[in-house]
Amino acid sequence: MPPPALDGKESRAAFEREALPHLNSVYRFARSLTRDDTAAEDLAQDTFLQAWRAWHQYTPGTKCLAWLFTICRNLRARQAQRAQREEPTEAADLESLAAAALHASLVETDPHGQFLEMPDLRDRLRQELLKLPEEYREVVVLADVQDQSYATIAEILGVPVGTVKSRLFRGRRMLQEGLIEFARDAGIIADARSGGPV
Repeated sequence: MPPPALDGKESRAAFEREALPHLNSVYRFARSLTRDDTAAEDLAQDTFLQAWRAWHQYTPGTKCLAWLFTICRNLRARQAQRAQREEPTEAADLESLAAAALHASLVETDPHGQFLEMPDLRDRLRQELLKLPEEYREVVVLADVQDQSYATIAEILGVPVGTVKSRLFRGRRMLQEGLIEFARDAGIIADARSGGPV
């Protein structure tokens, strides 16, 4: 049985209580989709405006953040359709074994975690994240930044859980490749191509 309808004052209070605390999370998700601060602000604002208009469809006490993420993603998809733009996707398969070998090299040559303490690591991670094709970036952001479950991500994106896991694996591999290249450039790990340090 559906919950009783809320009047205007009750609806506003419920919206402020359940939706507004997620403003920063929605903005960060919007930023990961748009790659632009101003566009992210607009998208986040549109998300909350749409959420308020559709608040009567939301069931109080359920997964409000996932619901907001879904609205945000759908709005972004409609924007892309209107502009007839498509995000480029990387066609070539990742060399997973090579990535694993490079990761092992990092562990062996940097036992004290020097790489993880590098001041530029956060900026480089952000750059590598923004380089990911959108279908992988949104899954990585939802799982590793927003800490959403596979099932919730699948619900937000409208794809099977298996697709979520596959995209997450691939997206993490792409990030790993970029970060290991960064470590190689910094001289922390050996260059596997030359057999010696960079």
